[in-house]
Amino acid sequence: MNLLKFTSCQAATADATCRAIVAYLGQRLGIPTQFVDDVPWQERSHLFDAGEIQVSWICGWPYVRRVDREKRPIELLVAPVMQGARYQGRPVYFSDVVVRRDSPYRCFADLRGVRWAYNEPESFSGNWVVRYHLATLGEMVGYFGVVVESGAHQNSLQMIMDGEVTAAAIDSTVLEAIFQSEPALSEQINIVATLGPNPMPPWVIHTELEPALRQRLQTLLTSMHEDSSGQAILNGDGMAFFAAADNADYDPIREMVRHGASVTL
Repeated sequence: MNLLKFTSCQAATADATCRAIVAYLGQRLGIPTQFVDDVPWQERSHLFDAGEIQVSWICGWPYVRRVDREKRPIELLVAPVMQGARYQGRPVYFSDVVVRRDSPYRCFADLRGVRWAYNEPESFSGNWVVRYHLATLGEMVGYFGVVVESGAHQNSLQMIMDGEVTAAAIDSTVLEAIFQSEPALSEQINIVATLGPNPMPPWVIHTELEPALRQRLQTLLTSMHEDSSGQAILNGDGMAFFAAADNADYDPIREMVRHGASVTL
């Protein structure tokens, strides 16, 4: 292969670590690799769907949709396992519902009628898991007073800090990365509810690549934490290791989207 291209459709907080992982893989495979991050994530997604990028880190719901509905020629590669104790060594994450610390809101029930932000419609962590949670409460329409699409988890958080919205559900791994880079911000934010755990966004690969190469990539990723240079890279984004992923691992997302589809934010 002349060039193996990777990308991420996750929050930009992980791009530096992804770039280092891709370089690591290229060195060990002995082939040129490239991490595509010079275009918006929406374009990265289109390039992956078109087969111009071979490996992508995507949200769990877009993975399920591609495999189940669109029959895209892709398969699971790995899913990251984060270091924090809350993850219990499993490839899962949470959606943390956050507000400003100086606000009067202390739990999810307090948020009825507030201004709510979600990152984008395809996001499981910012949109679908919230719709599922509302469905379990029997709240099918109009729970929030105003709903705004922010475009990214980071934008939702900034809108909360600026007072443009009251609350949002933020991917816990993104929130932790932001707090790591901006410690003062953690003193200004309260987590009033936690939704999850849910299956971690997976790395997926096009099946047009040779099976031997796909297997080699999975082996390199799942053993990356076993050497010091690989572990140092993973530490950059709070990752512990990569776990092999199975399609059935994402059945909870299928079920939650099915229930949440009848909810209107």
